[in-house]
Amino acid sequence: MRLNPFAGVYLTDPASMWRRILDDPGEVHHAEDLDLWLISRHADVRRALADTTTFTNARTLAPVYQVCPEAMNVLIQLDAPPTTAAADPPVHPRTRRALRATFANTAERVEAEYGAIVRRRVDQLVSRLAARQGERVDLITELATELPLLVVLDILGVPDGDVARIRSWADGQIALVWGQPDPAEQVRLAQGLLDFWHYCEKLVRQRVDDGHPGNDFIGRALAYRDGDDAVLTVPEVASLAFNLLVAGHETTAGLLAHALDQALSSPRHWTDLTADPGGVPAFVAETLRFAPAIDGWLRVTSRDVTLGTVTIPAGARCLLLIGAANRDPAVFAHPDQFAPDRTDVGNHLSFGHGPHFCIGAGLARLEAQIAITRLTEAIPGLRLATAQQRSYKPNVAFRAHHTLLAVIDVVAPADVPATRDAATPEAAAA
Repeated sequence: MRLNPFAGVYLTDPASMWRRILDDPGEVHHAEDLDLWLISRHADVRRALADTTTFTNARTLAPVYQVCPEAMNVLIQLDAPPTTAAADPPVHPRTRRALRATFANTAERVEAEYGAIVRRRVDQLVSRLAARQGERVDLITELATELPLLVVLDILGVPDGDVARIRSWADGQIALVWGQPDPAEQVRLAQGLLDFWHYCEKLVRQRVDDGHPGNDFIGRALAYRDGDDAVLTVPEVASLAFNLLVAGHETTAGLLAHALDQALSSPRHWTDLTADPGGVPAFVAETLRFAPAIDGWLRVTSRDVTLGTVTIPAGARCLLLIGAANRDPAVFAHPDQFAPDRTDVGNHLSFGHGPHFCIGAGLARLEAQIAITRLTEAIPGLRLATAQQRSYKPNVAFRAHHTLLAVIDVVAPADVPATRDAATPEAAAA
């Protein structure tokens, strides 16, 4: 089987490829063009996410292509220790304990510790949008990518003035690892990644040298470390910050973008949410299932492993197709229908499963829910711009919109004269 996530149908309509793979009688497929084993069924993806002994994480952040020598010469200088996505036992259980102790990861803790931060940033961005009555805006750059980045900077204690370069570095890492950049771009992105790591090292080292760690995440991690390298090393604290600055905003940006896309592509959905904001949490949950921000994830087998009738050899790279697993008819009724009232939505795998379950799941949900609720209140007439062209950035893991163009209208649709241009019910795929 061939799978090209960088062009064609997978880039514009991945669900059609997921359906084709799920409908194939074979349980597991090998994508010859990528040299990746494709694991798509819910039970198999769930097993692979949970079994980190068999499906290891060490090469999760290794590019999916052959890196050019010039870029590799830059990357070998990157000495960030693995602490989160790329960590395996015995390191990962130790660093995971540190994260649970220092980063709010339950709904109650997230609300108590981060709720005020999220609401302040949402009000700031939504007020800015509402002031642009009648204008066409890009909801990706003006809200979806901006909000989670500002929130994670607040949580980590990073200055607002660094927003632009952190966003560029984080986008660059995703393009470098899971994209398909040409050699010149590989070198540029690799240098950016190295600069990003040095920035995080300096950020943490300054706190240590000053003797005033602060009460943000970095300060808490240093306090948790308490000078003991057996608990956490200083480079590991920097690595945690490094990873949170990417994972803490890129995935939430994708969730918010997909939720807004689903809500605004169907006027009925937006009208329902405006009339009853209590439906927002269920809407966000169904968005996670139907259109996950990360729809594929990488693992490497440590031994031969049999899934169904197929044996994957040791040392093989596997792409866990989370998007496909979330539409497995063995688990979800009418899986290709977007249904915010479905009862089986809790079985989705968009935040992973097992030891690497997303530590920021509660924060991502809270940000998306508060942002959408506030938008329905402040801009009830929000609608997609006409002639929408929907496309995604070429990537094997992150499903990120290029743009989502909308018209700002603070007046509810029922109060608008019928002569106004109607919202586009469905955007055309690019």
